[in-house]
Amino acid sequence: MLDSRAAWALHPAVSVRPEPFGALLYHFGNRKLSFLKDRTLLAVVNVIGEQPSLDAALDACGVEDTQRPRYLKAIQTLVASEIVVRRDATSDAKESA
Repeated sequence: MLDSRAAWALHPAVSVRPEPFGALLYHFGNRKLSFLKDRTLLAVVNVIGEQPSLDAALDACGVEDTQRPRYLKAIQTLVASEIVVRRDATSDAKESA
């Protein structure tokens, strides 16, 4: 289960390319491509590394409590693709890159 109280960030090998529909996220390490079609989710992804927790990132982007399960599921999918990683794991990823 995703720990929304933990600090998360984009993997250092991920590039975000804004598009009219939202954004493309490409992981140069594992070559996975993700499409974000929800602008609020894109906002969360853009601030996730600057916030002390995923909960704080959701708060910063105005995600209401009733919508959180949907956004947590989306972030969990990004975690499974290694697009988003626990912040303590990003330093490990930078060292191995």
